[in-house]
Amino acid sequence: MKLSANIVDVVSGTVFPGTIEIKDGIIAGIARDDGRYDTYIMPGFIDAHVHVEASMLVPAGFARLAVRHGTVATVSDPHEIANVLGTEGVSYMIENGRSVPFKFFFGAPPCVPATQFETAGAVIGPDDVEALLRKSEIKYLSEMMNFPGVINGDPDVMAKIALAKQYKKPIDGHAPGLRGKDLEKYINAGISTDHESFTYDEGKEKLSLGMKILIREGSAAKDFDVLSPLIPQYPSQCMFCCDDLHPDDLTRGHINLLVKKALGTGIDTMTVLRCASMNPVLHYGLDVGLLRSGDDADLIEVDNLRDMNVLKTYIKGRLVAEKGESLIPHGTSPHVNNFSTGKKQAGEFTVFSSEGRINVIEAINGQVITGRTQARLEPHNGVIASDIGQDVLKLIVVNRYREAPPAVAFVRNFGLKKGAIAASVAHDSHNIIAVGVADEDICNAVNAVIGNRGGLAAAYDNVVEALPLPVAGLMTDEDGFKVAEQYSRLNGLARQLGTSLDAPFMTLSFMALLVIPSLKLSDRGLFDGETFTFINLNKTVDSTKTVDSR
Repeated sequence: MKLSANIVDVVSGTVFPGTIEIKDGIIAGIARDDGRYDTYIMPGFIDAHVHVEASMLVPAGFARLAVRHGTVATVSDPHEIANVLGTEGVSYMIENGRSVPFKFFFGAPPCVPATQFETAGAVIGPDDVEALLRKSEIKYLSEMMNFPGVINGDPDVMAKIALAKQYKKPIDGHAPGLRGKDLEKYINAGISTDHESFTYDEGKEKLSLGMKILIREGSAAKDFDVLSPLIPQYPSQCMFCCDDLHPDDLTRGHINLLVKKALGTGIDTMTVLRCASMNPVLHYGLDVGLLRSGDDADLIEVDNLRDMNVLKTYIKGRLVAEKGESLIPHGTSPHVNNFSTGKKQAGEFTVFSSEGRINVIEAINGQVITGRTQARLEPHNGVIASDIGQDVLKLIVVNRYREAPPAVAFVRNFGLKKGAIAASVAHDSHNIIAVGVADEDICNAVNAVIGNRGGLAAAYDNVVEALPLPVAGLMTDEDGFKVAEQYSRLNGLARQLGTSLDAPFMTLSFMALLVIPSLKLSDRGLFDGETFTFINLNKTVDSTKTVDSR
């Protein structure tokens, strides 16, 4: 097979008319010629850090949508399914990914559970990490979320880092807001990347110390505007990623949107394309072609170097997408899961309190971090409830792995005026999380998730709508466009109930993400993500004891 166009050589930084000869999926040769071509061929795009599970699609379904946008590979952290199913979940992702012509490169998750302050479905210890690192499909040690463990030399954490070094595989970082001496200690331990920087100064400090920065634009966390000015200063140390991308957003675009956005800011074209392809290949040692003789023919054809509209996508010489249509067929997969809790009663979510002033989580639109504030909720007969006038709503986390009392706290900025939303997508342990006004609606939404053994739900006035996620309570093997439509409908329903958040279910999922500051809720109580301690619902002082907030 031969392809003729203007060849974009990101390695040398040149563009020239030419013809590519492909044999058995490999580039056999590239010849310059005198042709006049309207289109451009370049290396395909790579997502340098993504949790495929966030798309709510199994890997095959994710690939089917991603190739439409010129994505040929992902550096995929299976941390989410690992928290539900352990190494069995990682194996599921590898096997399902093999079923389609797409390049998934998975990591070995080192933080399962992510913290000791929540209930997860599995534990991955050093022996499990080593077994994963031995696999050729495992290219790196996934994000080291336990940065306090690195800084303080936790033996389990350091053993996993040592194993990654032993197997000569990069170590991904996760260190939001980490600066100064602690950051230096974290990097010196061998951590090579970070995708959690949310200020320019933080990103620059990490880059100046030799870290690679993954600039993120996902469904909830969007850091491009803040961090993109660093790209021209550190062109070989920056990559693009989505981290978490919900299905409706994946139908609209992927890394191609970051490329377009970067070009729109005036960043040099070759620099942008290297961030989207060459830099992750070199850092992670990926078996992805860069348009050189002997490389796999992993490439895309675009209309021009301004708009970068993807016309065709090839992986190992196979045409997998053309004119916005995926050529990867839809398939089904086994429904692996771990779900062991029964339906709840509304009375289980009652908060008894004689004190009206409470600690409140502040959700921030477009961010995984949260703020913290206080509010006064006047007790009625010794009970406090949501107050829509103050936009302070009840937040619930229900243990999905065993029967246990729900944890209850309060959150601001969700904006619901009625009803409730719930999900079993709740980073990192993926217990059931819900937010709402009335306990009856919260309970109905939670029970819809439990009845489906995972998924999303919205409830109001005894009406319940749900999106089942039967694979680990995180994903489905349904058609991606159908899932995107269902997800969009639930988001629209949440907006009808009053929220103004761009991605309410995604934002809800991060309210249980304990490793991100500032205040979060686990299945065991209200948690301070800065001091890594539980705090009382009613008091400002920290407590090392689990709070019974019922």
